[in-house]
Amino acid sequence: MSKSPRKSIVASFGLLSSELETELVEQKPATPVPSGGNRVGAGVVAAAHRAIDDIRSERDRLRALIESGAAAVRHLDPSLVDPSPYPDRLTDDNGANFEAFKRSIETEGQKVPVQVRKHPSSPNRFQIVYGHRRWLAARQLGRPVLALEVEISDLDLVLAQGIENANRQDLTWIERALFASRMDQAGIKPRYIYAALAIEDAELARMRNVYRVVPADIIEAIGRAPKIGRPRWLELAKTVSDVPTAIETLRAVLVEKLDATETSDQRFQRLLNTVKPVPPRRVAPAISDKRGRRLATLVASPKEVRIAAEGSLGTEFLKFLQAELPSLAERFASEHEQEQS
Repeated sequence: MSKSPRKSIVASFGLLSSELETELVEQKPATPVPSGGNRVGAGVVAAAHRAIDDIRSERDRLRALIESGAAAVRHLDPSLVDPSPYPDRLTDDNGANFEAFKRSIETEGQKVPVQVRKHPSSPNRFQIVYGHRRWLAARQLGRPVLALEVEISDLDLVLAQGIENANRQDLTWIERALFASRMDQAGIKPRYIYAALAIEDAELARMRNVYRVVPADIIEAIGRAPKIGRPRWLELAKTVSDVPTAIETLRAVLVEKLDATETSDQRFQRLLNTVKPVPPRRVAPAISDKRGRRLATLVASPKEVRIAAEGSLGTEFLKFLQAELPSLAERFASEHEQEQS
């Protein structure tokens, strides 16, 4: 049995987790803030405002369920919990961040429960809706994980994770794009993707330009790439589209044994440099004297002529040209007038 999409969307904002952390003290929910400086149109804003009333109603309903015992937070053996079938994170270059998070769980305890559902195909097991880092920390610490069980379908689970991640400001552009991809593949309608990630149709189109061209296994192998924004991912996608062998080349490069200190940003740039065509070098014609001595090189376009000094006499040649320019201009004007007469 699964909840309606509307109820699942509302429940997945994590408000219940916030309430449990503050011992069910009522608090005002916040509208998700778009990350990456994206402008959100009136349609998305209106949808968020319409959701506020539903959030309050769902909050009250969940509180009533907990107080009545119909739903409860409990401790689960983390070995009985599996990650979501739709991963919501790429590889993090900085393991120290997770270690610090795990230490805080160890010293202060897990204050916010993860959300889980019954595993759809494995009896007596669970799947995470969200809270993977808390689950992993508990598992590595060898302690039970505090969890709230919810009923949610596959499609709603993807959307729930998307909404949860929309509130996380550290998600990179490509992680958000991968979430859009997973919602796309799960059959989520575009209007729900817009609301989940606080984006508009133009941004979803740009994300599709990347994840429909660059295979997910390549994106995942690259990693989070926090310093690589939308323009460079679009550049990689265009290169993959333009170069027939690009995907095979990228996969071959990724299996090579590399420096373990290479960051995901560096890995992205190395891969882009590998497949991006090198523009042909323009060979500038040389200007030489009767003896064959190079004086300068000439680069000309319809609106520009550039002369660069070459050899031991190059600088003197440029000074000579500069001194001759007035007489050359007079000569040009005179010949031009003759042609017009």
